[in-house]
Amino acid sequence: MGAWIVLILIVVTAFIVLFYKRPVKKVDLPIGYKKLLQTHVAFYRSLNDEEKIRFEEKLKEFLGYILITGVDTTVTDIDRLLVAASAVIPIFGFPAWKYYNLREVLLYPQSFNKEEFLAKTNERNTLGMVGNGPMQRVMILSKPALHAGFANEPGRENTGIHEFVHLLDKEDGDVDGLPGALLKRQYTIPWLELMNKNISAIIEGNSDINVYGATNKAEFFAVASEYFFERPDLFKEKHADLYNMMVQIFNQSPPTAIFTEPRDLT
Repeated sequence: MGAWIVLILIVVTAFIVLFYKRPVKKVDLPIGYKKLLQTHVAFYRSLNDEEKIRFEEKLKEFLGYILITGVDTTVTDIDRLLVAASAVIPIFGFPAWKYYNLREVLLYPQSFNKEEFLAKTNERNTLGMVGNGPMQRVMILSKPALHAGFANEPGRENTGIHEFVHLLDKEDGDVDGLPGALLKRQYTIPWLELMNKNISAIIEGNSDINVYGATNKAEFFAVASEYFFERPDLFKEKHADLYNMMVQIFNQSPPTAIFTEPRDLT
């Protein structure tokens, strides 16, 4: 009898560890958050009133279960909002989505060394990363890079969105450019073909997609996603097939941003 009890306890414990989804408690956003979002987040600014409320609720939810910690830097209200916005934008088409594969976001005061996670070294060439091994369920972001992605609105790059797309890609276990949790099975082959075609175009110098996207399929997915969310109008014009496929992947057509002059968010 005792062995059966032990076995049942093991099974119950395994079930809890694998399938239990911790409750999410929404938190209040900082005073003046509407103005901060309206000023700094073009995606939010381009939403209608009802969508803005839904976006705000997703921010409250995200900040209720993800810890944001500064490493040798102070975490401000705008830092929290920009991290949360980076997370919410890619999953805005999935109202029930939670980042259960993330526990904490570390903000560094500058770029850092990817191998040792250090900001105080001569080899600081990483702006963001999703951790593995001992850093599992942790994301690291360079604070200046996070800010720059939202300040340079007419641009096509956003480090925060890039890393959260990697996290979405990782949901099925592999960061490989095939987001199994988002991509319907019938689109797998067409998506692979599009990635291969566009990576070749980048290598040949016949694409305006960031050359870093030719590193591998995972980086192509993240880089193309930055472009998709930052400049959907231009992306649709220049890469219609990719745009249409990514509408299917993210279950949304990003609003066309209302651009203003780049700002200093410091």
